[in-house]
Amino acid sequence: MRILGIDPGSIRTGFGVIEQQRAQARYVACGVIGAKGTVPERLLAIFAGIDEVIETYQPVAVAIERVFLARNPDSALKLGQARGAALVAAARHGVAVFEYTALQIKKTCVGVGHADKTQVQHMIRVLLGLSVAPSSDAADALACAICHLHHQAGAASAGLRP
Repeated sequence: MRILGIDPGSIRTGFGVIEQQRAQARYVACGVIGAKGTVPERLLAIFAGIDEVIETYQPVAVAIERVFLARNPDSALKLGQARGAALVAAARHGVAVFEYTALQIKKTCVGVGHADKTQVQHMIRVLLGLSVAPSSDAADALACAICHLHHQAGAASAGLRP
């Protein structure tokens, strides 16, 4: 089973693909979709990038960070638009989407809900056995995918549907 994790951003959207191998997560791919230009051009770049990742890696689930309340309304709006572009790409392919808060993602992967980006990068490198840490955006996306894998496993062991 392949899971695509997405860390949405209006300029840099991270993605990470993992595969469930027995009870472990196995690294498949990760990267960053860079978006430049006007807002519509950036949203199109995010949509096209996620669309291509889904076509290439054929995930069965997409895990994406849930929008948080930001102090800056403009930043929250841009983040929501980037998320929307990624969600439309997932919907276009009929891939199930699961949302997790930043707190859930960090607590699952690092053990601390308020971990900083370097802690997330380090734990992703350790958990996936990578020789180097991925960029912070890609690491956040991989953490999102791992979070979904763990929540799905927990739901399955409890006899619940994820």
